[in-house]
Amino acid sequence: MAEDESFDAVVVGSGYGGSVAACRMSMAGIRVCLVEKGRRWEAHDFPADVLRLVSAARLEWSKWGVAVGSQKALFQIREEGDSLAMVACGFGGGSLVNAGVVVPASVRARRDPKWPKEWTSDWEQCEALASMMLGAQPPPLVFSNGRVMRQVLCEEMEDYKPDPIRLSINFGKEKEKAGGEISPKKLGSCLACGNCFSGCPYNAKNSTDKNYLALAIKAGCTVRTETQILYVVKNQGEVCEHDDKICKRRWRVYFDDLRYICSDFVILSAGVLGTSEILFQSQRRGLALSERLGFGLSCNGNNVAYAATSRAPLNAYGLNKKQFSEAPIESRPGPAISASFTSSSGFTIQSAVLPTSYPYLLFKGIVTYGWPSPYSLLHCLINIVKFYIMGPNACQAMALNVMGHDACDGRITFDEETEKIRLTPPQDPLLPKKILALQNITRKLGGILFMSKYRSTSVHLLGGCNAAPNASLGVCSPNGHVYNPSTNQSTVHEGLFVSDASLIPCSIGVNPCLAITTIAEHISKNLVDDVLRFKASVLQREDIQKEPTKKTMNSVPNPSAVENLSERMVVVKEKMSGFIGGMPCTAYLTMNINCKEEQGFQHKNLSAGYGYPLLKGRVDGYVDFLSVSKEKLFILDGKVDLCKINNRTPYTQYMHYSLPLVSASGSRYILEGKKVMNPFLLASYAWREATTLHVNFQKVEMNSTENEKQQISLTDEILDLQGELHISIFQLLKSLAMLKGKNKDNFVRLLLLSFWRTYILQEPRYSEEDFSLSELIQHPYPVHVLHQLNTEDDYTITCMQWRSTQSLWKPELKTPQPVLLLNGYAGESYYLPTEPRDLVRTLLEEGYEIWLLQTRLHPTHPSNNFTIEDIAKFDIPAVIAKIHEEHGSSIRIHVIAHCAGGLAIHMALLGGHVSASCITSLSCTNSSMYFKLTTLASVKMRLPLLPVTMAIIGKKKTLSITDSSKDEIRHSLLKWVARIIPRTERCSCDECEIVSGVFGNPYWHENVSKTLHRWTSKQCVTHLPMSGLPHLRKVCNAGHIVDAQGKNNYMIHPERIALPTLYISGGRSLLVTPETSLMANRYMRMHQPEFEHKRVVLAGFGHSDLLIGEESYKRVFPHFVSHMRMAEEGGRRKGRGGGWEKSVVSWEALHDVNGAFGSFASILCLIIFFIFCGYFYLRI
Repeated sequence: MAEDESFDAVVVGSGYGGSVAACRMSMAGIRVCLVEKGRRWEAHDFPADVLRLVSAARLEWSKWGVAVGSQKALFQIREEGDSLAMVACGFGGGSLVNAGVVVPASVRARRDPKWPKEWTSDWEQCEALASMMLGAQPPPLVFSNGRVMRQVLCEEMEDYKPDPIRLSINFGKEKEKAGGEISPKKLGSCLACGNCFSGCPYNAKNSTDKNYLALAIKAGCTVRTETQILYVVKNQGEVCEHDDKICKRRWRVYFDDLRYICSDFVILSAGVLGTSEILFQSQRRGLALSERLGFGLSCNGNNVAYAATSRAPLNAYGLNKKQFSEAPIESRPGPAISASFTSSSGFTIQSAVLPTSYPYLLFKGIVTYGWPSPYSLLHCLINIVKFYIMGPNACQAMALNVMGHDACDGRITFDEETEKIRLTPPQDPLLPKKILALQNITRKLGGILFMSKYRSTSVHLLGGCNAAPNASLGVCSPNGHVYNPSTNQSTVHEGLFVSDASLIPCSIGVNPCLAITTIAEHISKNLVDDVLRFKASVLQREDIQKEPTKKTMNSVPNPSAVENLSERMVVVKEKMSGFIGGMPCTAYLTMNINCKEEQGFQHKNLSAGYGYPLLKGRVDGYVDFLSVSKEKLFILDGKVDLCKINNRTPYTQYMHYSLPLVSASGSRYILEGKKVMNPFLLASYAWREATTLHVNFQKVEMNSTENEKQQISLTDEILDLQGELHISIFQLLKSLAMLKGKNKDNFVRLLLLSFWRTYILQEPRYSEEDFSLSELIQHPYPVHVLHQLNTEDDYTITCMQWRSTQSLWKPELKTPQPVLLLNGYAGESYYLPTEPRDLVRTLLEEGYEIWLLQTRLHPTHPSNNFTIEDIAKFDIPAVIAKIHEEHGSSIRIHVIAHCAGGLAIHMALLGGHVSASCITSLSCTNSSMYFKLTTLASVKMRLPLLPVTMAIIGKKKTLSITDSSKDEIRHSLLKWVARIIPRTERCSCDECEIVSGVFGNPYWHENVSKTLHRWTSKQCVTHLPMSGLPHLRKVCNAGHIVDAQGKNNYMIHPERIALPTLYISGGRSLLVTPETSLMANRYMRMHQPEFEHKRVVLAGFGHSDLLIGEESYKRVFPHFVSHMRMAEEGGRRKGRGGGWEKSVVSWEALHDVNGAFGSFASILCLIIFFIFCGYFYLRI
């Protein structure tokens, strides 16, 4: 049965697209009916508390077919698999509850090959008209959260630029009148309460119901709210009476299966999901549509995160009437979004204020995961209590909105059984970079990041009915006409249009409301001409042939491969979960352990460095890493070795996994992981080590030509992520219980035997190789000059000088300034004759002159009685005086220092022994004016071990490391004690064991070549001066440099260290933690903000291996060179206000994943594990 009325045009939806169409047609005298699913909302109706917001929301779980809430609720939240999408439903559409950000579409979007050329002809004109109608205004103030974001992103990270931003919000400014198109509804003025996302309670937001729709109603548009459109079909014979004339309308618009209205034109503007669902339902009823319907879905690269418990004054909580009435306008949170920043990587980050009515618990653990660790709901409850007791300032937090350019390969489908649409989000190649950026921002803010558990969390859905040149490429024409492919690919359904975000064929990259409105203006201009031309045409119309019913697409079966296990294989299934690059990842592995090599294997080979053949095999399965790929990453020919041996670490057992991965789209990755098992404190770490896989995840660049490589976009940059995967005790026991294979008993026996040898017997798996001096030093070293220097306290030290080769052969070039190298407490870090690339060689290649100071703690002339302060007061000034003697007093010097050398140079500068005016730059590795130790090293320093040692050692305070023949009994006793002191990594070299016992491991052995290890142990560190250790102990216990009496005479003089600095830490801590460089970087940025200060944490490095590692020349040394080049150009911050630095540096937090002692829980899990394995072994 037909409705009583018919119209020239029916508009479905009242968002940015529908409101423009209704307005432009109504003002042209066209009889329009606008149908809206939701209700009208006035300012006082919007939810102001959590209960009212919950009642105004609908949550739908498509996977289970469950929905809670009214179908006409204001907030429509849809959860489906790994995606979460939210749309608004009400008279005004998304403009009711969005941030009202009005920014132009990105240049990249408009240059996309899929972007219709027809839109560009009048784009600027339509965009200006849309911006005027939306009442775009810039925020009058820079509010607190925007100011903090500007400091963090532009001042600190330097990879972002601020974007000019305008909002469709009335800030009390006079609007320019243009053509009389002014909203008849009077707007209130923004009060900066921060409640935009729940609907403006003060009528200040210029939503479409206050501009376009208000004008449409004034021009005679009929509005029907709380009315849902089910589908549209062509009208085959309905005759309508209108203005005493008999006519037949072309379209029927159905509310349900019985009620409908007729019109000549139908404009679908129900949003991406609404429009697609109407067209799918219409297709089922015979409307011929393109096969591309539902394809090309984009989420605009949208992701949402929440940064909580920040130290920065964010002021990003919405305020109720009582709260904001007590605060001046500049102290309020401001509009929901008032600051936007674009990264050079191609995505945009915006700080956002959440309204008072939003349930913050959702953002803290229910639909999110915490970083740097999985913070629980208890943390959230504590913060809620703090919020209500101490106020918003006690819990500084804000939302972060990220947008970019995804792959636009998502899809909307229609489920015939449930008669509901299904959503598959697009691939987002930039997602890992976005998450890393959010982690960096949160670290700078000193907070905790709660990242969405969903791969796609979007409020900016685009596409699904893409505009394209023909029906084979899209659903609609660039002018919004819906294609009719039953005739040919270019034919359209006369009178049927789409005008909303579903037309847009690619990501916009920014908030899309202005782009949607601009496209709607373009479509409406042509639409009005079509309607008027149709009304003026001949009334006689031809019957429209019935369209053939569209056949349902056949589903493509996805057969699963069936694997037949060989009798000679042990099958182990393992599930590991964790985070890689701060992003959740789960690996489902099936390991096929082959035992063909078992025959003839002799166990004596184990001592020669061979692993167990049965513990090697191949791996298949897949990895779920949704942040990188929406598809499963299947393992192709993976390999595993559960007892891998590294001849550099004979006591360490590795479980090595090499997993090549491939996705259905063809992308390839490699996941390299290892479990590292060290016999540290017997087996107190065993459980954690045996169940923790340290992972390196990289994208593999396929073979391509040079031209193809040049065309690789930013989104295709090679990924390189680190993280950890863990197996729970339940999963481990399940894996053991589900072992399959004829040799599973032997597999369990050998696995337990390998653990027993590693943790209990602690036997090395290979013998130490011996090298002669000629074998060690195979690389000719540049000639140097050895200077003898007499210090003010009448002690003789030495200094090695390498002259710049550039000054010899190219005297016309400007010679770089000299570089002074300061070693750590024991050993040589710069001059490495066994290595082809060390820092001395690298700096010489760069044209620098090198001065390597050998202080009074150097093994060649160790002092029997000295402190670190003596090096700062006498040794460093002596070598600087020598450099000035050779080059003149005006020469300035670069300084690179390590460990104790870094402490000494900071004492020299802050103590006034050396002037900062003669230093160009300062670079330190694992050292600064601060000195923060790992847990084990800190315990050793806190205990009275060192005072007892100094009492035992007697008057001769230099310990011989390589020659024990002349040792006194007390020295022999000390070396014996040093050998048995627990250390992180054991070594088969006796000299290395002694040094490690005194200090702790100076480096990770796997990072250092065997020749360098041999040279360092046997020839470099021949003597160890102990007299400096009591002063070093005082520094370590204080956490920062102090004098020999333990007094803080240095840190109180920051004005003396006015120079650019670089602090480098190893990410895999051994002695000194990354907090050392973090606190130093803070100190310098706070007290010397006009200079450049950089901090770098390099994954995989420990302590000295930053300088002596095989990869140091590639990963560490370039930081020194670039820092010195920068300092030679002035070393000052260019174009930035230094005053902002002081407020930023106090916010940054240290997120260090390095652990401490094994806990009781770890030991308990270990006991349970061995009991189960023993029981299982006896049973079989």
